[in-house]
Amino acid sequence: MGQKLLFVTGTRADFGKLEPLALAAQRAGFDISFFITGMHMMRRYGETRLEVKRFPKAEFFEFVNQREGDAQDFILSKTILGFSDFVHEHRPDLVVIHGDRVEALAASIVCAMKYIASAHIEGGEVSGTIDESIRHCNTKLCSQHFVSSEEARQRVLALGEPADRVHNIGSPELDTHAQPSGVTLAQVKERYAIPFDDYGIAIFHPVTSEADTIGAQAQALFSRLEASGRNFVVISPNNDPGTEDIFAVLDRLPPARFRQIPSMRFAYFSELMRHASAMVGNSSAGVREAPFLGVPSLEVGTRQNKRASGPSITACAASDASVIDRFLGETWGQRFAADTTFGHGRAAEGFVEVLRRPGFWLQPLQKAFSSD
Repeated sequence: MGQKLLFVTGTRADFGKLEPLALAAQRAGFDISFFITGMHMMRRYGETRLEVKRFPKAEFFEFVNQREGDAQDFILSKTILGFSDFVHEHRPDLVVIHGDRVEALAASIVCAMKYIASAHIEGGEVSGTIDESIRHCNTKLCSQHFVSSEEARQRVLALGEPADRVHNIGSPELDTHAQPSGVTLAQVKERYAIPFDDYGIAIFHPVTSEADTIGAQAQALFSRLEASGRNFVVISPNNDPGTEDIFAVLDRLPPARFRQIPSMRFAYFSELMRHASAMVGNSSAGVREAPFLGVPSLEVGTRQNKRASGPSITACAASDASVIDRFLGETWGQRFAADTTFGHGRAAEGFVEVLRRPGFWLQPLQKAFSSD
């Protein structure tokens, strides 16, 4: 084989999904490299580029695409320029792009314009925010699609993508959760100075279309968490517009009961989640990983709107104090059967199986709308 696979990563979240695919592809004989940009390069968010560079026997290329507070359209245009220059010098055989962030959109645009094969991970999903529009744009720009559920597959087909280019492999981060993390909870607590035996995990990100109200939403949510008397490990939000308002709320929380962490290594996060009494906020982990692990989750607001449902998920607005209080009082600590809506933790196996098909590398890059 020997084809060159370039994985574009801009956040700790997308790297957690791309890493299992890259490891499996490397074991199958493909050359692996990473284009590292976005939040990875920012110290405030844990400078997680260092985590990416722990990946064995790969090449790494770093690009600073933003400063704190830059507008999303400015970040997009800067990333397009930087990634275009990069692939002009280092033309990969396949660019692997995840999801719905501006870095992913920039890479998709460049690959489409330069006729470079691209694979979009987790397209066809709905969330009710601008992220969904970006995700569907990436679907139309990329040449191959690795989706995480049958519903997502049907949506990608509805967008006119040919069936032989749409592959349902499940959600890749579940591969990590489906196997032992390799660390103990005691090691996690020691590394990240977590003093709690009973705890929830709270992650509350900005919603780009709700930047004017996101601070008030964060205040409403975290005031109920504080009033509950529960302990929480709080992972910092991403850097979308509105993040400063969320940080202002987090900075006022009592440190004795709220342990704030910029970012965590994925294996450590997996072990922490396995033992959590609840997942709270608006992270995709609450509708993917938590249900897969049987951990109850409280999904707050619109960020994951329509993305998933199930017995372990409670949805509410940040202002729904009664729902939040009831969840923290009654659902806290329960365990549910594993939800396999997004796969059984074998996405990387399916990814490599598709890459090994001879026809995969022979398909034309000029796209056409399919109505079959």
